[in-house]
Amino acid sequence: MSDSSLPVDPTDTLADQRAGAGIVVLSASMQLLHMNRQASELSKQINAAEQGGGSLKSAHGVLPTALTELCGEIIKALHVRTEAKDWEQFEIKRVAGNPEQPILLRGFGLPDRGGVQYARLVVTLEELARRQQLNTDQAKEKFQLTNREQSVIEHLAKGWTNKEIANALQITEQTVKEHIKHIMRKTNSTTRTGILVHIFNS
Repeated sequence: MSDSSLPVDPTDTLADQRAGAGIVVLSASMQLLHMNRQASELSKQINAAEQGGGSLKSAHGVLPTALTELCGEIIKALHVRTEAKDWEQFEIKRVAGNPEQPILLRGFGLPDRGGVQYARLVVTLEELARRQQLNTDQAKEKFQLTNREQSVIEHLAKGWTNKEIANALQITEQTVKEHIKHIMRKTNSTTRTGILVHIFNS
């Protein structure tokens, strides 16, 4: 059944044109309370990437693993961050989906005085490429990266393996690993994804 008979809210069409962030709200028991259209579309993209590029249809209505794992982290944090003010400067980030079109997930909790079981989890989904191009020049300055490290990050953002990066830069895989280790130290990251989250947000 088509819902074209419903009146069109001008703010909806504006949001669609802007292709703003997807928003997902869940209860602490992981019950889905709200998911806007953008979140639904981006979730399908992440699901397809998680299933090795499978069809978007097979993923319908299923929350992506990256999103459920992020929610698990929010629930853990809610046991410690029990006041709303604890979440003002804090969010849990993760990059998911196809490396060619990465999607940034940002999660935070809305604590409830009644306890964690009454809290809400909010996750926003945003296409990184649409948000801003990978700004490696800015990141280079901020994290004191060398030219070679900057090149490694540009290839990491494409989802390339160490071997592919080594071939492109005509260096050994071991050298690539060393560069990544240095970049992790400089960006205070522990994973390749973590590096990208820091770089995209720089």
